[in-house]
Amino acid sequence: MLRPDPTFLGVPFAAGAAGADVAVIGVAHATPYMPGRPSHAAEAPGAVRSALGWYGADTTRWDFDAGGPLLGGARMVDLGDVPGDLFDGAGNRARIAAAVAGVLAAGAVPLVLGGDDSVPIPVLEAYDGWDGLTVVQVDAHIDWRDEVDGVTQGFSSTMRRASEMAHVRRIVQIGARGPGSARAEEVEAARRWGAVLHTARDVHARGVGPALEAVPAGSDVFLAIDVDGIDPAVVPGVILPAFGGLGYQQVLDVILGVAARARIVGVDFVEYVPAKDPSGIGAKAIARLASVAVAAVMAGRP
Repeated sequence: MLRPDPTFLGVPFAAGAAGADVAVIGVAHATPYMPGRPSHAAEAPGAVRSALGWYGADTTRWDFDAGGPLLGGARMVDLGDVPGDLFDGAGNRARIAAAVAGVLAAGAVPLVLGGDDSVPIPVLEAYDGWDGLTVVQVDAHIDWRDEVDGVTQGFSSTMRRASEMAHVRRIVQIGARGPGSARAEEVEAARRWGAVLHTARDVHARGVGPALEAVPAGSDVFLAIDVDGIDPAVVPGVILPAFGGLGYQQVLDVILGVAARARIVGVDFVEYVPAKDPSGIGAKAIARLASVAVAAVMAGRP
């Protein structure tokens, strides 16, 4: 793993997750559509780590978003970044899955900072053998393409590949809006598999409650947050801004609502493009949401 500077919120860098509740993993590169071309979100892990470094000075501060101390009392480490190869998507996926599997084997929860939305595919593969995983995705797009230009592991295929994993039993998707890569056949495939789709319009009309009701009570949940699911007024740095996304408070409601209903066993934040966010406001929002997600993880741990 590559050592980050700084670490997320200034937490200690570590070579492994033993003794930790939550371990941060940065992933700049997973599966490129064009070999040799860097991911549009390759700089995101560093930008999110740097956004709120001063918060790490005193974790006894009260976090009114989470309703408790900052990070919920978590023992937290940063494992650094998974090395990436722009010409070796398969190798990238193997390294990502191995890094996440190591965190899980240590009894910790991975907090993955991507990278584009091909990152969650090997992350979710690392849960192979788990008895029933629910994926709750926040995203402007449903990511059910089987392939794009012959590539089956890219960022338009994330939930399609998740649906093929035997350990993934439920997929709840929140925030879809506008046009993306999906066509009528992908929407039908998602619904036929049993994915529960709640559009951004649904959320604005009825809140996140109906989507949360689709999460099986007491289940293990992986939170997959593609930040283009958040309104561009909050996170402007994405490759395809879509108007009418979830607000900051609504994403908080998803995170905390899942924690109240189930057990969060993994989180990722992907698709942030720092070059499209000169003020860095989006990185700050992502870092804050990630901080609350850590506290939400702790709410479900014994």
